[in-house]
Amino acid sequence: MFLIAGLGNPGEKYENTWHNLGSLAVERFKKENSFPDFIFSRKFNAEISDGVFEKEEITLAKPQTFMNNSGRAINLLKKTYKIKPENIIIIHDDIDLPFGKIRIARNRGAAGHKGVESVIKEIKTKDFIRIRIGILPKTGKPKDPENFVLKRFKKQDEKIVNEIIKKTIKAVETILKEGLEKAMSEYNS
Repeated sequence: MFLIAGLGNPGEKYENTWHNLGSLAVERFKKENSFPDFIFSRKFNAEISDGVFEKEEITLAKPQTFMNNSGRAINLLKKTYKIKPENIIIIHDDIDLPFGKIRIARNRGAAGHKGVESVIKEIKTKDFIRIRIGILPKTGKPKDPENFVLKRFKKQDEKIVNEIIKKTIKAVETILKEGLEKAMSEYNS
C-alpha cells in the first residue's frame, strides 16, 4: 500500500498558488487514474481518495491543515493504514529548484521546507519519497520567498505548470510501476 500526499494550503484563497502544486498534482493523478472523488475526513483532517493503481492499493491525500502542519495528517494516515515510511510519496513545491524541473529524493532533510519539516517531525523519520516541483523563477530567488509561494501563478505560467504536473504524474506512475531507482534515473537529469 502507498500513501501519495500533495502538500498545500486549504481554501480557495490558496488555489493555483505556487505552494499548492503538490495538491494540484495529486488532484490530477486522481483524475487521470479514475480514482473516486476526494472526500473530506475529519479524522485525518485531509481530503482522501482510495483506489488501485497497477494492482497496488493507493491512498491519495490532500491535508487540509496549513502547510506547516501537514505532518499531522500524514502521520495519522500512516498509522491508521499501517503504511511503511518508504511507501509514502510526498509531492511539494521547492523554491530552490528551477521552475519546470522536478527532483525525486528519498531519506533527505527538509532543506527549509516547512511542510516537509512537519512530516519528518510527525512520522519521526525522513525515509520517505519526495517529489520536489521547482518553482524558482528565472530571475532568481525572490527577496521574500514566503510571500512569493503564496502568489497565484500568472496566466502565462499555466501552460508550463500543466507540463510540470504532467511530468510529476508520470514520475509517480514510474515509481509505482518500475520502482524508485528507475524513476530517479529517468527524472533527476
